[in-house]
Amino acid sequence: MKRIGMLTGGGDCPGLNAVIRGVVLTAKAAGWQVLGFKNGWKGIIQNDFIELDENSVSEILWRGGTILKTSRTNPYKKTGDVAKVRKTMKKNKLDALIAIGGEDTLGAGNKLFKDGIPVIGVPKTIDNDLNATDYTFGYDTALNVATECLDRIRTTAESHNRVMVVEIMGRHAGWIALEAGIAGGADVVLIPEVPMSVNEICGYIKQRRARGKDFNIVAVSEGFSIKGEELVTAKKDIDAFGHVILGGVGDRLAKLIEKKTGLETRCTVLGHIQRGGTPTGFDRVLGTRMGVKAVQLVQQGKFGQMVSLCGRDIVSVSLQEAVGELKTVPAGMYELAKIFFG
Repeated sequence: MKRIGMLTGGGDCPGLNAVIRGVVLTAKAAGWQVLGFKNGWKGIIQNDFIELDENSVSEILWRGGTILKTSRTNPYKKTGDVAKVRKTMKKNKLDALIAIGGEDTLGAGNKLFKDGIPVIGVPKTIDNDLNATDYTFGYDTALNVATECLDRIRTTAESHNRVMVVEIMGRHAGWIALEAGIAGGADVVLIPEVPMSVNEICGYIKQRRARGKDFNIVAVSEGFSIKGEELVTAKKDIDAFGHVILGGVGDRLAKLIEKKTGLETRCTVLGHIQRGGTPTGFDRVLGTRMGVKAVQLVQQGKFGQMVSLCGRDIVSVSLQEAVGELKTVPAGMYELAKIFFG
């Protein structure tokens, strides 16, 4: 009987439980056992797990978050943690480890594979910034939440003749802000890939006002850089993977816009609202398909691979290809959005 370990690492997102369910039910159909390690890489370092069966994953498909919990633990941060991962794998006689996560979780998984541990990756991130897959599960839900929030903000902006700045998640890649901005009819979309000055931003706002429109919506990624200023961060601390904690660019931008234009400007930060709640049908189906494919890769002994969506097909690509570089917004997509600026 094969024994598979599974963990969810990094930020939570809708669709994680769909993947877990897909893995467990597919593995159980083959007569295999599945151990779910708690709190990401921390769980496998500490040998903290639960055995998962059909009852464990009953009624979790619609739930956001992850029943296995998560953390931003980096197994390469502390000396000896990789050895603990090996020990846990050996002690529990695991044939494979399925790591569900984003760039950091799968980056660690790729290193572990190179160090001889049989790892399969499943791409999870609301930012949609993992390379070698058309979409990551969780993105569609986050995009729909952000779009709905822009729709709701619009009525307040219109009622008060305000400029409303909406800060949306997106550390290095602006996919959510870009597509939510297009779908929600934002007047300006600001993403990490394209720094912009306050003068340029206010120029678009004034263009709209000159057409007789008396309110504005500005969608901004949390990782956006204002030209001439340092990147705005919530704290100076860094996490286990060396990332600063972002947040605050929306508030800073609102103050600058109001000072420059004299228009009443307010900021709304969507924050973790985008991560939570019930996953869309798209993310439930995508997560389920990816979970099934991950077990199939274990069956085939294809380790060091990541499950990927290519068109409508679920395929596999190397973990190295997936984490080698981030999938950022291409210039052509941003030019499409700019057609509607102002």
